[in-house]
Amino acid sequence: MTIEELLAKSENELTGVINELRNGRNTPEPDSINYAMQYDPKTHDINDQSKRPDKLVVIDKDSDEYGEVKNINPNVELTTEQGFRIERVARIALAIQKLIVKRAVAFTFGNPVTYNANPDGEEEKALLQALNRVFYDVKEKTLNRRVARSLFSTTEVAELWYPVETEPHELYGFKKNIKFKVAIFSPMFGDRLYPYFNESRDLVAFSREFTRKDRDLITRTYFETYTKDKHYLWSCEGLETATSGTNWQLVEGYPKDITIGKIPVIYASQPQVEWEDVQSLIDRLEKLLSNFADTNDYHASPKIFVRGTIKGFCRKGEAGGIIEGEDGAEAQYLSWANAPESVKLEIDTLLRMIYTITQTPDISFDTVKGLGAISGVALQLLFMDAHLKVQDKNEIFSEYLQRRVNVLKAYMAEANINWRTAASHLIVEPEITPYIIEDELSKINILQAANGQKQIASRKATIRRLGWADNADEEEAAIEAEETRERSYYQGEPTL
Repeated sequence: MTIEELLAKSENELTGVINELRNGRNTPEPDSINYAMQYDPKTHDINDQSKRPDKLVVIDKDSDEYGEVKNINPNVELTTEQGFRIERVARIALAIQKLIVKRAVAFTFGNPVTYNANPDGEEEKALLQALNRVFYDVKEKTLNRRVARSLFSTTEVAELWYPVETEPHELYGFKKNIKFKVAIFSPMFGDRLYPYFNESRDLVAFSREFTRKDRDLITRTYFETYTKDKHYLWSCEGLETATSGTNWQLVEGYPKDITIGKIPVIYASQPQVEWEDVQSLIDRLEKLLSNFADTNDYHASPKIFVRGTIKGFCRKGEAGGIIEGEDGAEAQYLSWANAPESVKLEIDTLLRMIYTITQTPDISFDTVKGLGAISGVALQLLFMDAHLKVQDKNEIFSEYLQRRVNVLKAYMAEANINWRTAASHLIVEPEITPYIIEDELSKINILQAANGQKQIASRKATIRRLGWADNADEEEAAIEAEETRERSYYQGEPTL
């Protein structure tokens, strides 16, 4: 059954149509709720009372000790003279999942994406300028980072490109009353994404399910579908989990035509979240640190073990204070035997494995402060693992960004029919450059050596590259004037 035949079914079969659109995925739907809990440190298992309960300390039922007194057994007062108080345990949750995602996003889109093209003719040049203008208007640098963050933390993301009516303008090189906008669909925002693939694994439809409270204060679930020709929108009252699935109806004004001949949605997915392979290590690290914090609460301060009877004890802060005891009394400090070292070793091992498995460089202040000035080659070796990870992500983003360009070219060809030939012939290839701090002096020396130790850039180019002057031409003229003044001299009348 083709997608057109599926969507052509009657309103009585809408439940079956929507269920079929949900089942068109070629990968399982992500567990977005669980991923969101892992991503947010406040909802980690270490903060779950059922998985890490507070301690119950036995106390005398009439004691005025601090803390909340709670009788666990309703008949405890009949059987014992003791009660319980709740001793709060330490809970140290680490935002390592967020750190892994932040570093991955920074290295992937820390540098702007380069769109390489060789336009042939004025129309292709104008079309390329129009594409760049659209990217500027939608803040494409920020858009890429938001897309990557959603993909890395939920395993899937989509973006919708659509035109909106505006006042007439010529921002794209021709007079038109529309501008192109983009919206991100993500499980981070409560969206459920349903790409529909045919037998050839081609995307033939894309659907999104979301819930919102409308102006009439009724909560409704919406299900919208995009094909290359139509945009459908259905709704039913209530939350998706509470609906029976029999009250779906087509929203008034739909379906709407899509005139570009393409699905205006770009979709990307990956098999797992970035921290999937180290989630158990993070849980162990949080438990280890929390247990160690509990131990410190009890034993960080020195404790004295006494054997015998103590007759007197020095005051707090007394210099040269002594402890007086009867004959045979002994007092000594209690100390650990290698326990902190074993804990430290495990913590260091867990952190190292987390960074290594996720290909995340440890660039904290304590790590980099001792590096000193290192060469460009050393920097590349230092971040090689992170750059290899970016190359792996290129498998996803190269296709994703290429489809974004193709959708925008289709919109431009529809907005300006004179560009249809240019849109079909212009090849634009996105290129992702992994982020790295450049060693510019090393690069200049290499280029000069390759150029026979000759100048490799004009003065104006270096002034513009430095960025200290607002106008490179005026700055160059000022430098030349100063040089001319230094080379000139003035000879006046001799004086006695």
